[in-house]
Formats: sequence, structure tokens, C-alpha cells
Amino acid sequence: MEFLYDTNRFYYDDENGKNLAEITMSTVDDDTIIIDHTWVDNSLRGQGIAAQLVKQVVDFARQSNKLIMPLCPFAKEEFSKNEDYEDVLKK
Repeated sequence: MEFLYDTNRFYYDDENGKNLAEITMSTVDDDTIIIDHTWVDNSLRGQGIAAQLVKQVVDFARQSNKLIMPLCPFAKEEFSKNEDYEDVLKK
């Protein structure tokens, strides 16, 4: 699955342009972004799409030299169980 990037979000649309998954983020300052929302359509749930979206933001943060504050409950859970994300976690 290929995710698209638009200002402050990664998302997935079907071939008809219907949005089926997204993760949104906002900028706190030059060094920090907040993950504030993760959503996956019922038709795609249970396939690990939300976790893939969190990883997209993590990769984005690494490339941009930013830290992440995961305020979204799903993202917060992903960070708590994935030690590989420690390098971008704002403490």
C-alpha cells in the first residue's frame, strides 16, 4: 500500500479518490510535531494500516530531524510498544 503525503497528513485513497485511512499531525515548533489523529476505514481495519501510518510519520520525523509527541491514543500505544521509535519520541 502506498501512502500519499499532504500538508500535515499521510493518507490512503482508493482508486476513486475516497479517503480510506489517514494520520494527521501538527507542528509545535521547528523541532517537534504532534500526531493528533489516526483513522482507518472499517473496510481496512485489522490489516496493520494504522501502524503503517505511524511508521510513515516516524520516518518523516527522522528525515526532518524532528521529534514526535504522540497525543493520538493509537499512536501513543504504538510508541509505548515499539522501542525503535525511541529516537524520535519527545520526552
